[in-house]
Amino acid sequence: MTIQWHYTTHGHLGILSLAGRLDHEDTSRFGGAVAWALARGRGPVVLDLTALEGWTPAGQAAIVDAARQLSAHGRTLELAAIPADGSLVPDETCPPLPVHHDLDAALACHPTAKEGARY
Repeated sequence: MTIQWHYTTHGHLGILSLAGRLDHEDTSRFGGAVAWALARGRGPVVLDLTALEGWTPAGQAAIVDAARQLSAHGRTLELAAIPADGSLVPDETCPPLPVHHDLDAALACHPTAKEGARY
C-alpha cells in the first residue's frame, strides 16, 4: 500500500499527516509531500504519524532527510505518534527532531496554532 498524505495549517503550524506504510517505494511520494508543505508555510511542520502502519529504514531515512530539508529553510520538523517500534534513530547530522506522544501533545506545544485550511 502506498502512503496517503494530507496537509493542514493551524496558524503558523503545518500538519503533514501520513497513512499507510512508509517504505522505499514511497520515499519519493513522501518527498513530494514535504515539498508541498515547504511551499505552503513558514513555521514548524508536525509530521502526524497516527495512521502510519510502519516504516522501513528507507522510510526513516526519508524522514531524517525531510528534517534536514526543512532546517535548510529555517523551519523545523516535529514528529507526532511515531509507530510502535519507535526505531527512528537519527544520526548526529540531523537537526533536532522533537517527538510528541500524539498530535494533541504536539499542538499543545504550539498554543497559537489554530484550526486552519486543509489541502
